[in-house]
Amino acid sequence: MAAEAKKGNAVVETIKTVVWALAIAGIFRTLFFQPFWIPSGSMKSTLLIGDFLFVNKMAYGYSYASCPNIRMLGLDAKNICAVIDGENTRVMGSEPERGDVIVFRHPVTGLDYIKRVIGMPGDTVQVKQGILHLNGKAVSQEPVEDFVEIAEAQGPQRLRPRCSNGPVGQGGDCAKEAAIETLPNGRSYTILNIGNQSSDNTPVYTVPQGHYFFMGDNRDNSTDSRVPQQAGGVGFVPYENLIGRADRIMFSSGGTSMLAFWTWRGDRFFKAVE
Repeated sequence: MAAEAKKGNAVVETIKTVVWALAIAGIFRTLFFQPFWIPSGSMKSTLLIGDFLFVNKMAYGYSYASCPNIRMLGLDAKNICAVIDGENTRVMGSEPERGDVIVFRHPVTGLDYIKRVIGMPGDTVQVKQGILHLNGKAVSQEPVEDFVEIAEAQGPQRLRPRCSNGPVGQGGDCAKEAAIETLPNGRSYTILNIGNQSSDNTPVYTVPQGHYFFMGDNRDNSTDSRVPQQAGGVGFVPYENLIGRADRIMFSSGGTSMLAFWTWRGDRFFKAVE
């Protein structure tokens, strides 16, 4: 009997340990840092498919979007995790800076996206012949050496890159034109261009108060705020949908699994996100 009681206590203690570990992990993920695995190439070359990072959730304060995404369970995070009633509300909130790379909750689908904030509340945003215009003024672009990657399936989704140098066979060099874009506040980063398409020439967008305009650095491979929500795009993103800022890549794998050590990109470990 004593042995059975001891065994029962051990089981109870194990359960308690697991519950406490899950609770601590949940609190840490909700309040401080959220892991995020880059699934697509919309932010190349800043972020590559297979980059793994922690999102700084303290950067902009907390809203319903700070709660881990539980949409897959059929639950409404907006109702469960809202701290203050009403729209566009945050606790300990602070404004993002133009050029920040941010993970946010898609206003329609509820999925987590990562893009660069380009337009602030009240801004006008337009793209003309591939050149970004903010508040009627062209943003500086300085051409640099092409971004080149191998033409092969990438990541768990086996996505093939698009190339500016035409159809490229398996294993060939897939190139994209690259330029350094510098925003009015001095933030600079590399953008990529594949070719002329509709998103290179847009109407003038006026960003509503309490909202932000996002774009991917891989400009011709990003469904972002240039695409209206009715057409499956991001549209304008409410302040309350911001989750956190991407500051540093912790780990990177070019294969289908992080366990495939021969595909690890050691030069990207702990790399700052510019």
